[in-house]
Order: sequence, then structure tokens, then C-alpha cells
Amino acid sequence: MVGLFVMPSSTIFRQHTRLNAATNKTTKKISHTRRSPKDRNYPSTPFDKLPKKRKIGIISSIILTLLIIFGVVSASALAENNSKHVDTWERVKRLGKIRWGVKADTKLFGLMDTKTGQPEGFDVDIAKALTVQLSKQSGVPMQADFTIVTSNTRIQLLKNANIDGFIATATITPEREKVIDFSNSYFKAGQSILVKKGSGIKSIKDLNNFKSTIIGVAGSNSVINVKKFAPKAKVLALGDYGQAMAALKAGQGQALTTDNGILYGLATENPGYTVVGGTFTSEPYGVAFDNNQPEMVKQTNKALKAIIANGTYNKLIKKWFRGVPGLDWRSLEK
Repeated sequence: MVGLFVMPSSTIFRQHTRLNAATNKTTKKISHTRRSPKDRNYPSTPFDKLPKKRKIGIISSIILTLLIIFGVVSASALAENNSKHVDTWERVKRLGKIRWGVKADTKLFGLMDTKTGQPEGFDVDIAKALTVQLSKQSGVPMQADFTIVTSNTRIQLLKNANIDGFIATATITPEREKVIDFSNSYFKAGQSILVKKGSGIKSIKDLNNFKSTIIGVAGSNSVINVKKFAPKAKVLALGDYGQAMAALKAGQGQALTTDNGILYGLATENPGYTVVGGTFTSEPYGVAFDNNQPEMVKQTNKALKAIIANGTYNKLIKKWFRGVPGLDWRSLEK
């Protein structure tokens, strides 16, 4: 038989009283911790006393500082990554492709075909021929991939490893050789000027006055060179050759300057304009790679020598430059 225990009423009353006391104590504690910041007894900080605009300014400064720190850290990481040069020759063999930077705004050398959506020109074909030869030399099947570059973006894209190399009417200069590597020259160009027919301008000397404006393309060697030959003239540097030609037609300058091969290409598209005065500099083009890539340069020089020896090079010269008015294409053969 199970007995039933009944608690005395006095004991129940005492337990109930104790429970209420504990509950009231806990409630007061919770109420104190949830007190509103607006309460007079809530301890304020110096920040709370600042004007609203001042608070926003401080918060904005903190956020900006954090963003700057993040940017510095990211840049440092990128710099560290770039400082650890990957061997380009080993990379292209491993991947089975070469990512070439080529132009898409330069008639004869690299111009976008609106029908195919692919760049076409002498530089593009040289890239393809070199890729075939480099594949033979390595014994690894390789394909040529193309990324569009401009005179102003090609080196940065190379440094960022977006491309393995570029063939983009780039003149070999001591300044550029400090930051990138070049192959032997694959094309001999020279700087000249393009003017409107009947302008009366016959050479760069005719532009050496304060009234003249000479148009060029930012990032190209020509905008630097022209200041040496026409120091009195103003120089207008634009983003690409399409913009430069449009500016010349609009009368924003009296001449457009760059390498003669590029200017002859522009002249074929714009019959009212002509190349005058011959060349006043020597502009040897080279295939460019990131710096400290001796094996890639060595293999490219070997491939370049091979495509000259087997006649591929001269076939491309004939394909792209024969029939260009005013240009002696046979002088370009090797």
C-alpha cells in the first residue's frame, strides 16, 4: 500500500513567499540590465555627447581606415604573388596554350573582324605561327588564345598574369626593358605622321610651333618621342587609334603620330589622309613577356628564327602589307 504525504499549509505558504521573493529579485536585475540609454542613470560615454554629424564623421573615418588597411593587405598579397615569378615557359607547356595579348584597333596589325568576332592582322598571325613553332620545340600540343589589349593596358595585363605575353606593336625601349622582357625584333617600324591631304604639312618640322596640336595614343612610345622633334607643339593623347583618328577628322589636331605601319593602315581606311615626311625614329617591335623569363625569351627567339627561315614570316608580310599605298612592303621582308 502506497501512502500519500500531504504538506502542511504553513509550509506551502513559506515556500510560496520564498519563490515570490526570488522572482522579484530576478525581475529587478533583468529590468536594470535592459535600461534604455536615454535613462538619466545610464552611464554615458564621450562619444554619446558628440553631435550626430560628428559621430557620422568618426564612423566614416573608421570604415575608410579599414578599407585602406584591407587594400594595403590585398596589394601586398598581390605584390608578393607577382614577386614569385612563375616560369612562363613551364606554365604554357603545362597548360597547353599561350594567352597572347593582341590589339583590336590597329589596321594591318590587329583589328577586330566584326563578322567573326576575332582579331585579325599581322601581329595576330605572328602569334599563331610562333605558337605552332613553340609547340614543335616543346613537343607539347599548344593552342593560341587571344586577349585584347591597348597600348595603355598591355603591360599591366602582363604584370597581372592575365596574359602570358603580347604581340601588340610594342617598341623595344630601355625603359620598358626595366620591367618586361622582349624577344629579338620581329618588325622594323619608324615613327611618322598622318595628315589631311592638302594640309600643306610635309614633315614633323612643320608642326613645331605653338599653334599645332599633334594627336597620339596614351601608352605608346610615339607620344613621348614627338615631344623631342616638335617641342613647341601640344600633344593630345587619347585611348586608342579609333579615338585618335576621330579626333583628327574633327579638327582637334593637325596630325596623328605613331609608327608608320599603323599610320598606313589608318590611311587605307581613310582615303582623305596621307602619311608624309618619312620616318623620324626607329621603332623595332618585340614580343613581350614578364620580366625574368629567360627560357621563354630563348624559346621565342628560336621560334622566330625558324619561321623566318621556313618562309612563314615573309608570307605574312606579303599577306598584310602588299598593296598598301605608299608602303614599300618588300623592304619589310627578312
